[in-house]
Amino acid sequence: MPTLRGFLKHNKKLFLSQLFIILLVFIVFSLGLRRITILNTDITALKNHKSQLETKLTATTKNYNDLKNQDQYKINQQLKADVDKTHKTYADSITAFESIQDLKVKKQDTSKMELLYASIVKNLSDLKYASAESDLNNLNGQIKKINDDLAAKAAQNTAAGAPAGPAPESNTPPASGYSYQSVKTDIGAFNISIVSADLGSTQVIIDTASDSDCRNDCPTLSLGDYVSRNGAFAGVNGSYFCPAAYPSCAGKTNSFDTLLMNKNKKYFNSDNNVYSNVPVAVFGAGFTRFIGASSGWGRDTGVDGVIANQPLLLSGGNIAFGGGSDPKQGSKGSRSFVGNKGKTVYIGVIQNVTVAEMAHVLKALGLENALNLDSGGSTALWAGGYKAGPGRNIPNAVLFIRK
Repeated sequence: MPTLRGFLKHNKKLFLSQLFIILLVFIVFSLGLRRITILNTDITALKNHKSQLETKLTATTKNYNDLKNQDQYKINQQLKADVDKTHKTYADSITAFESIQDLKVKKQDTSKMELLYASIVKNLSDLKYASAESDLNNLNGQIKKINDDLAAKAAQNTAAGAPAGPAPESNTPPASGYSYQSVKTDIGAFNISIVSADLGSTQVIIDTASDSDCRNDCPTLSLGDYVSRNGAFAGVNGSYFCPAAYPSCAGKTNSFDTLLMNKNKKYFNSDNNVYSNVPVAVFGAGFTRFIGASSGWGRDTGVDGVIANQPLLLSGGNIAFGGGSDPKQGSKGSRSFVGNKGKTVYIGVIQNVTVAEMAHVLKALGLENALNLDSGGSTALWAGGYKAGPGRNIPNAVLFIRK
């Protein structure tokens, strides 16, 4: 029969075994409960994340549907219109700046206009296009007023070399020499300073400050210097060129790119004018030719002078230019020309006209052919002294020399 000690010893082992099992079950249960808690937390987080994703998906779907339903053609057209307007405002601001430089050449106070121009540039850089356009309209108004005032003073004969009293009305150009007169046309009356010369006694030459083609930092002279060094009795500024004061002329200052033959029989810019449509005037011994395109003229050195510029104003007595897209040509100002009627050649400056209006004035005077020359701050006419200008220094000039 088992003893009490043996019984207790046996039951103690059983108790410890049961206690171990209970502890083991408790540990497993605790671990399981902890795992369940963690899983529940993860499930809650996943549900929240799913909810956020569903919200974003709903918003993205709405945006996609809105975009799909937009009229992309209208949007693109509006974008194109905005870009075009921005480009035009920028281009017009450059034109205005160049007009300011022309006024400085004419000894006008441009300080306030330069401040306004700085405001335009700032507004453009800040993408404030409406403000830039408003300031630009203001600036152009100020420029126009000064040019109108200069034209009014010229009409009152305050310009250098103008005769006393109002310009006499006459639609007949002078037989020879210089005349200041008012020409009546179908679009109004215009004052003109004009010099005529008969090719029987006069040679028309083109003088250049450079001896050959020049692309940048080219030499220039005043019209008076050209007249003096050639012994000319009259002269006018020549073809369009790139003044150093113009920002658009950086890297090509004082250069010109149209066809020209100077008094030394040297052709300029010949290679880039083989197919040129720029009109050209040719002066020879007793004759002139005005050709609609430089490509129609060879490189004959038997003539006295060749100069190309645009536009051709008159051809065969008919108006050849009625206007264009260039805002500078459409603005009022003092403008230079060279033309002919038979064997008489004319140079001159018409005041307060657009380029298209010049053609009407010269037609009313009875000229047969005429070519527009440079204008703005380059405008200058010499006949025993400056009748217009002197303007800025220029790379070439048209001169009358007695034979």
